[in-house]
Amino acid sequence: MLIQTLCSLLAVNSAWAQSSTLAAYIASQSPLAKAGIVIASPSNVNPDYLYTWTRDSAVVFQTIIDQYTLGLDTTTRGEIDNYVASQVIIQQVSNPSGTITTGGLGEPKFNIDETAFTGAWGRPQRDGPALRSNALITWANYLLKENNATYVTNTLWPIIQNDLNYVSQNWNQSTFDLWEEVDSSSFFTTAIQHRSLRQGVTLANAIGKTSVVSSWTTQAENVLCFLQSFWNTAGYITANTGGGRSGKDANTVLASIHTFDAAAGCDALTFQPCSDVALSNLLTYVNSFRSVYSLNSGIANNQAVATGRYPEDSYQGGNPWYLTTLAVAEQLYDSLIVWKAQGSLQVTSRSLPFFQLFDSSVTAGTYASTTSTFTTLTTGVQNYADGFVEVVAKHTPSDGQLSEQYSKTDGSQLSAVDLTWSYAATLTAFDARAGVVPASWGAAGLTTTCNAPSGGGGGGGGGSGTVAVTFNVFATTVFGQNIYICGSVDALQNWDPNTALLLSSAGYPTWSITVNLPASTSIQYKYLNIEGSTIIWESDPNMEITTPASGTWIENDTWR
Repeated sequence: MLIQTLCSLLAVNSAWAQSSTLAAYIASQSPLAKAGIVIASPSNVNPDYLYTWTRDSAVVFQTIIDQYTLGLDTTTRGEIDNYVASQVIIQQVSNPSGTITTGGLGEPKFNIDETAFTGAWGRPQRDGPALRSNALITWANYLLKENNATYVTNTLWPIIQNDLNYVSQNWNQSTFDLWEEVDSSSFFTTAIQHRSLRQGVTLANAIGKTSVVSSWTTQAENVLCFLQSFWNTAGYITANTGGGRSGKDANTVLASIHTFDAAAGCDALTFQPCSDVALSNLLTYVNSFRSVYSLNSGIANNQAVATGRYPEDSYQGGNPWYLTTLAVAEQLYDSLIVWKAQGSLQVTSRSLPFFQLFDSSVTAGTYASTTSTFTTLTTGVQNYADGFVEVVAKHTPSDGQLSEQYSKTDGSQLSAVDLTWSYAATLTAFDARAGVVPASWGAAGLTTTCNAPSGGGGGGGGGSGTVAVTFNVFATTVFGQNIYICGSVDALQNWDPNTALLLSSAGYPTWSITVNLPASTSIQYKYLNIEGSTIIWESDPNMEITTPASGTWIENDTWR
């Protein structure tokens, strides 16, 4: 039923678009939506969502493609073909962010007739190309198994290559976040960019397009390293490097489910749903809403509650969202899939507070599926996850329609009606509950030579002949500015400001990054303050360090 609902929202042949009021509005205000175009919502005032977002469209079609390729619903082939055709056009549309070769792929939204939206907006948003390539690579991998390499090579690959070249060249530049409010670096964007590059390399090798493999692999490794910097030692993932908020944000939970790879188990390096870092983060995120919404009043700490984007939210009154509440359930269902498949679960000191929701006496350790502790914990997690779906069910009207938000006081629907992403989120949560496992994207077995959160698997320390150097710099900035570093060796981009490494502002006004540098080497470097195309270098002379022969090193600086 939900997949039909999704398909009915893809273009103007949907049920709501045929209503006389909306049809009249569309006819008078703009051309009709083209085939394959995902309309975010039919809402055209307060808020006006009658546009097509690259991000939302890709999320919706990732859902539809997963359904088709996993054999859950094979009636949507025509819609997938239409989506591909529409994206061929959309990619080439010149827009306020540029052309296809000058940054236009970072444009967040378009008119539903496939023309540029030229009004003021938070741009660029760099998650769209990564999400679109993820969806199309999933489709390409399926078609290769169906012996349709010609279509993959001639039709899909050019779209994918455009997107991944953009990701490879721009991942370390600032971006407006998932909610289109903060211009900095975003955990969600970084996580899905990493996934897209890894998948792209595998596809390129499969179809003989190997010229991109080296550069994409190098940047994937850099992105994975940067991804680690979002971890906050307070026990959660800081969603954005800027914005002046707590950093507790659904961005992080959505990143976990959109990069889920069951083959990677509970890997902390890629923040898999059942990793201790992701579970600790989920607990912090959920608990941040317990006192924010009156709807959650009186609910015990081990029971589900309504959640929204972030606790400081004020947009449209700052209410719970259907898709964010469902994302919590989906992360937990994904975790259960892995624990049951591997026949055990691990409780670490980091994830212990999460597991104590379900067994106050549990201690750190590994529990096999044959133990009563495993049964107690997984049953508790299952019930907890179901609780978030029940919250959504309780506040879904009898006609099944899902808006963007529901009231923080009485649960009534608010903001944009029939939000397409709300339906997609419902479908993916249901699939995860049923044990549906999406195709692997290559997260298993990855390592990094930069510092990763310890104690949860994956990465850490320097590689052979290198030492992990942490650069901390005290630097005050204004909104929109970010601090970067580059220097005299390959690992510091050989003084190229266009590929300088972005530091994390999680500890603002101290900015930080850990980079593996050649051991026993004299290295010069400088920090840069970058805002859009404006680059401000530190004053001369260059900073200089001599790295130790082994181990790690911390360099504390102040902007000059």
